[in-house]
Amino acid sequence: MTAANERHGGSIIADVLARHGVKHLFTLCGGHISPILTGCESRGIQVVDVRDEGHAVFAADAAARLTGTIGAAAVTAGPGVTNTVTALKNAQMAQTPLILFGGATATLLKGRGSLQDIDQLSIMKPLTKWATSVSTVPSLATIVERAIVIATTGVPGPVFVEVPVDLLYPEDQIRAMYAKEVGLGKAKGLSARALELYVRGHLYRQFKAPALPDFARSLPEVRLPTLRNASDGLAAAARAVRNAERPMIVVGAQTTVGVRDPERVARALRELGVPVYLAGSARGLLGRHDPIQFRHARTPALKEADCVVVCGFPFDFRLGYGRTIKRGATVVTANLSAAEMKKNRRPEIAVEMHPADFLVALAAQASHANAAQKWGAWFETLRGREQARDAEIAKKAAPAGDLVDPIHFFLRVEEAMADDAILVVDGGDFVATASYIVRPRAPLSWLDPGVFGTLGVGGGFSVGAAASRPGKEIWLVWGDGSSAYSLSEFDTFVRHGYAPIALIGNDASWAQIAREQVEMLGTPLGTELRRTDYHKVAEGYGGAGLVLSDPAKIDATLAEAKSISRSGRPVCINVHLRATDFRKGSISI
Repeated sequence: MTAANERHGGSIIADVLARHGVKHLFTLCGGHISPILTGCESRGIQVVDVRDEGHAVFAADAAARLTGTIGAAAVTAGPGVTNTVTALKNAQMAQTPLILFGGATATLLKGRGSLQDIDQLSIMKPLTKWATSVSTVPSLATIVERAIVIATTGVPGPVFVEVPVDLLYPEDQIRAMYAKEVGLGKAKGLSARALELYVRGHLYRQFKAPALPDFARSLPEVRLPTLRNASDGLAAAARAVRNAERPMIVVGAQTTVGVRDPERVARALRELGVPVYLAGSARGLLGRHDPIQFRHARTPALKEADCVVVCGFPFDFRLGYGRTIKRGATVVTANLSAAEMKKNRRPEIAVEMHPADFLVALAAQASHANAAQKWGAWFETLRGREQARDAEIAKKAAPAGDLVDPIHFFLRVEEAMADDAILVVDGGDFVATASYIVRPRAPLSWLDPGVFGTLGVGGGFSVGAAASRPGKEIWLVWGDGSSAYSLSEFDTFVRHGYAPIALIGNDASWAQIAREQVEMLGTPLGTELRRTDYHKVAEGYGGAGLVLSDPAKIDATLAEAKSISRSGRPVCINVHLRATDFRKGSISI
């Protein structure tokens, strides 16, 4: 048996991950965690190594969103763990189920000044649903099983499992390591013999201690919302929708979490026949064009609707903290979090269950055979606004002139993207402009950071998307500011054969901040960048680089990029943008 295939703590972890359908482990190597990597590889789990530990967690986050399973990442001890903090918090706020394994010093050396030994749990606990440290090999499988159940049960979220290095390597290697450190079998003197006895006892407990009880019996009590205890709320919601004159549905990211059959949810929305606005990772749920889907003027619609169904979406700043919904409207919420669905505004009807299951159940009770006729005037009102806004945006596009107009550019990208394309967005002004124009093609085809608004997700998300959806066309939309956080992942793309098309909107500015700061404070301080040759950075990592500064060459450049991507090589287009006031006044604080 080779060392990679030998039974050890890393292979025990891999066994559990494989049972739960995990196909990829995202990582940055470290001596503390090497057996986890070899254990996964020997069990058919692809190990994808990235260039920053935070990007490993972002990649696991993306994989979880796109597959409906739990994402998995492993990082080394100390700085490896602390480098994941922002990505873990992003996953927590996005309610993404993922498991992060953190290496740690040997159990006998904790707190004694060993390399990279810090109190990792105190850092991880506020960022996760559960953070724990394993102390014996026989407890590994039980604790990993428990962690996965906690991550995926109730309100989903990340979990952290700290695994000391001496629980991961084969037992004979660990015994040899301790023998070398403390001289096992060579003790002389009472104190040396006492230390040897202690170490031998410790090793026996580490490898021979009784296994923990079955994980299900050791789980904290988790109250699972069910269709039965939600039946009254469902019936009331169905009546509210059927009786409404101007109903609308807002679908948030939680609706797609853990969903492996999103078409089932899309069918339910179509059966209901109610106007729908999609947000976050739910974008694309109804495809590129659907007569019940609306993208613009959501706030005016909320102010006029007499029944608003909010699914998997909190009443936060994106919904005006609930104040944009008019008084007197019947507000229905479906959410896995009892606290979240009542935050800032108390709904008339609150149903605590997975919003995807809620929509399917609601459609069974409230689908309206004459929806088009009953709500025809309401649809016409919304459709008129939608068409007017699209026309207004198209009118603002300026194909001619120096450099590239971002509106015109994204109008051309919208036509160039494949029908199975996946969009990864990471930035401020450039990304927000794209969101008005570019339409996600299908369910689970849009990846954004979520409510945390994190810059730096792009490289990791693209790695996770490429690993989870091999052969799909992936478009990564970066601002020039945000691109610097993860442009290094072009190296990962090349090494693993991933070929996303990266678009960097280069206006030499943190434009979303500068636009308001200059007007309010009279200075661009801290917001000015250079028109850096980002495409050359991509080339340096082994990718292809293109420069686009002539509007007349947009279509040809996009076609060239698609051709390069199809050949299996990642490509970066450095798009030199002209200034625009399209998003003036849109900053959120």
